[in-house]
Amino acid sequence: MIAISVSAKEPVALQHMKVVMRMVGHEFLLQLGDSTSRVLPVEKIDGRYRIQFEHDLEFEPDLLWFSASKVFETNNIDSVYILEVETCEGGEVVYSLEKDPKVKDPLFPCKSRPLPKACYAIYFTVLNEPVFVEEKEEDSSETYLYGVLVLIVISGSVLLLRKKVAAQVDSGLVRIGEYTFDKNRMVLNYAGKEEELTGLEAGLLELLVIHENKTLERDYILNVVWKDDGDYVGRTLDVAISKLRKKLAEDPGIKIINIRGVGYRLTVNV
Repeated sequence: MIAISVSAKEPVALQHMKVVMRMVGHEFLLQLGDSTSRVLPVEKIDGRYRIQFEHDLEFEPDLLWFSASKVFETNNIDSVYILEVETCEGGEVVYSLEKDPKVKDPLFPCKSRPLPKACYAIYFTVLNEPVFVEEKEEDSSETYLYGVLVLIVISGSVLLLRKKVAAQVDSGLVRIGEYTFDKNRMVLNYAGKEEELTGLEAGLLELLVIHENKTLERDYILNVVWKDDGDYVGRTLDVAISKLRKKLAEDPGIKIINIRGVGYRLTVNV
């Protein structure tokens, strides 16, 4: 994790942001299934950070946005940024978005239009850049204590979320489009017709509802719903998703979208 402070000298902030940008490029290649290609040196040109790659790319815009969001959230960088993709030759802007952490959904044009294989450069304009501080040897004990506290907080948050999903302590009914989801009884109701869910299906549906319109990674879903207890094998998650889709098929506005190579996202059009 990159430590963030309220003051720093520009060279330190620039170095840290270049590391963050390289992490974005690395995560993006991993999402594309590429663990060997190089991310070329990151440069800051006219106020924009440029990320380029060793080889030509073909990709879906969702994956780039997901990679950037994951890295920024992991490093606690609460910044508004504009992301642009330009062709290497000609500098034509073929894709762009603006992301504000305070806004639920980013300004996200053309998100469902895959970009053909070509040479691309990714540009980040960070509108409110965080400032960073260098670690000092004399503060090592404080840094260690801070790290321990962060781990405790993260572990507690994961435990609370698991309880929220698996224990089903909320006795209320949840509306999902035209359906009513009774979490305690593990039942879906549509126009008076009830459909029973298994425990795993109910836990999976509740997790998707909690994070509606957000992409959840496969490993995260398995960790929260299956709890890493070894009860799942192979395509168990995919099968559970397929069964949920069939049980929610009466409402065409409900979709469980497969984000290739990443995970799943629940969307509900009212």
